[in-house]
Amino acid sequence: MDNNELITRNTEEIVTVDDLNELLESNKTPTVYAGYEPSGKIHLGHVLTVNKLIDLQDAGFKVTVLLADLHAYLNGKGTLDEVKELAEYNKRCFIALGLDEATFVNGSEFQLESDYTLNVLRMAQRTTLNRARRSMSEVARNIEHPTVSQMIYPLMQVVDIASLGADVAVGGIDQRKIHMLAREELPALGHRAPICIHTPILLGLDGEKMSSSENNYISVDDGGAVVLKKVNRAFCPQGVVADNPVIELFKYHIFPRFATVEVQRSPKFGGDVSYGTYEELTDDFASESLHPADLKKTAARYLNSILDPVREALQA
Repeated sequence: MDNNELITRNTEEIVTVDDLNELLESNKTPTVYAGYEPSGKIHLGHVLTVNKLIDLQDAGFKVTVLLADLHAYLNGKGTLDEVKELAEYNKRCFIALGLDEATFVNGSEFQLESDYTLNVLRMAQRTTLNRARRSMSEVARNIEHPTVSQMIYPLMQVVDIASLGADVAVGGIDQRKIHMLAREELPALGHRAPICIHTPILLGLDGEKMSSSENNYISVDDGGAVVLKKVNRAFCPQGVVADNPVIELFKYHIFPRFATVEVQRSPKFGGDVSYGTYEELTDDFASESLHPADLKKTAARYLNSILDPVREALQA
């Protein structure tokens, strides 16, 4: 797989492809950042963007991970001490998942400096309250009754991109409104517009929106037996590929890390079979040559292989 395929695979959107190609054709080492609120368990929804950062790391990008402790505090995710502790947990998880060449930065390390504050105030002058609220609509807690701090949040995220010197901003598609604000406003502050790479939003294991209250996700520190139990209970209609959360596990998490996937099954059910591509696996599943039970068992086995290093790192 060449660098272009590595950079663009499993993305929902790139804004813009022309800007990205121009960056790749330049002589500079490209830089990319993604920010994460330290606000609870790291789950496979978060790992979608981690996987993209690993792709970019492998393609020669300099990667910076922002552990956004102040953002989490502003968004009502805990006290500063609590979110700082979670930030360290996040860092250990991300390194164990494969971001071993990234630079990790806590937001509080630079977001209280005078230049940063001045740029946030400049953004506040240029951004309407309605625009700030719309930018936060996908990521805020209790957006029906927002606090002033939540309106500051997207302005800070825009300034983060400039402060960290990022050519590229990576995030889920729910970050799009904030990233578009950055593309529109940063040039007025004397900074280049970032290229934005957006990943899809992963379905919950029940086929619905992923939610902590529904416990329909897999955390990176779930034990092996827990992962197997969760996957076995997952929504996975026979022969249906679209909007199938177990199929998504193969597309976004398993095939990006393994050159081949082997399904182990009894000879009376067709024996073992190997797949070199995601498309080969989905073709067999769509034709009902591959049973949901075998698909689930295989998904759990490979996910546990991916998550073993995280469990080991957290126990060290």
